Amino acid sequence: MGALAAAVAAFFLWRSQPSTEPLPVPTPMAAQTTPPPTALAKVTVHVTGKIRKPGVYILPSGSRVTDAVTAAGGVSRGASTGSLNLARRLIDGEQIVVGAAAGQATPGSPITDPATAILDLNSATTDQLEQLPGVGEVLAARITEFRDSHGGFTTVEQLREVSGIGPRKFDEVKARVRV
Repeated sequence: MGALAAAVAAFFLWRSQPSTEPLPVPTPMAAQTTPPPTALAKVTVHVTGKIRKPGVYILPSGSRVTDAVTAAGGVSRGASTGSLNLARRLIDGEQIVVGAAAGQATPGSPITDPATAILDLNSATTDQLEQLPGVGEVLAARITEFRDSHGGFTTVEQLREVSGIGPRKFDEVKARVRV
């Protein structure tokens, strides 16, 4: 009886061994003819103040303030960029004033400070959403995914339905967004 049980166990152990099968021949991938959508994203900024060529410039998404200043021909002679954070990422539609004292703008032109800007939840890019307090790359992506899957936000309070936004984070962000 024991020998029969051992033979049956050996048989099932032998049958449970994986068998090798040849892999199918890989098919070559077609060359990508269109650039990825992120490469097509652009930001439009207005560079003004003590700059060589003030104006509106369209730059690739992810560009920095230094890129906008360079695109506008650099600062005028004797001007300072001390009040600008040259390493900050650009936000679509913002105005950069070169040579103005911190908190001041040239006459008739307001500064759009990304730290105090109010973002529209239905049109803000993920880069813009990352400027909100406590919102990083992952949470910004979740907000845009929620917006796209639900046909946009109808109220600011819907932001609470986004995974990762609890009561505390909502209280930090709600004054900085609108629909």
